[in-house]
Amino acid sequence: MTSRPLSVDFHFDPMCPFAYAASVWIREVRTQCDITVNWRFFSLEEVNRAEGRKHPWERRWSYGWSLMRVAAYLRRRDEAFADAWYERIGRELHEHGGKPHDPDVARELLKEIGHDPRLLDEALADPTTHEDIRADHQRVVDAGGYGVPTLIFPDGQCLFGPVLIHSPTGERAARLWGSVTTLLEFPHVYEIQRPKSAAAHTDILTAMQPYLAGRDWETVDRGKVVDIPPLPAIEPATTDGEGRSW
Repeated sequence: MTSRPLSVDFHFDPMCPFAYAASVWIREVRTQCDITVNWRFFSLEEVNRAEGRKHPWERRWSYGWSLMRVAAYLRRRDEAFADAWYERIGRELHEHGGKPHDPDVARELLKEIGHDPRLLDEALADPTTHEDIRADHQRVVDAGGYGVPTLIFPDGQCLFGPVLIHSPTGERAARLWGSVTTLLEFPHVYEIQRPKSAAAHTDILTAMQPYLAGRDWETVDRGKVVDIPPLPAIEPATTDGEGRSW
């Protein structure tokens, strides 16, 4: 068995709930396994852009892209700043159902993590932050990637995933890291996928409720708008005269 990698480039779009769940996991892996995580970008807005629509770098403000421009600006100063920024905006959207993609909210979140809120405007005034995102994004595209989370390892191998909703912690996080990195020994294994049952779809939809409350856009997967149904209604419990329910 080959040795486990000591670092990984984690490509994310801050708007993606699955990338956020994986980012919580990879931070735990960092603690458990003493690895280095390099935060890199990928734009779902760009890869799912409909023909004739503006590129995200052509818009004055563009949800995930603009938040990544702030991350790029912070990353130039210290990778830890970009880490803290992604953690805070991700938690705001994917756990609290907030709107970090609102510029005023984003400025407040910058203050929370110890930065001058004017840094957002500085990042947007710097056209080279577009270049940072485009370079990271193109790296995934050139590797045949199409979404997030995408992991790129020091030997150049690229893996999509893991796609999860509940981030394992402790020893379980390390075990999943071991399973993921074992695939690096088998470069001709291209896909393993777990079919999603009706119960799994309900679990995913339940976990995504904060994201659905905070988003101001349609969810798109590989160019197709995803119709996300409401959660099924839960029938109230019926009780007998002694207070037992069934």
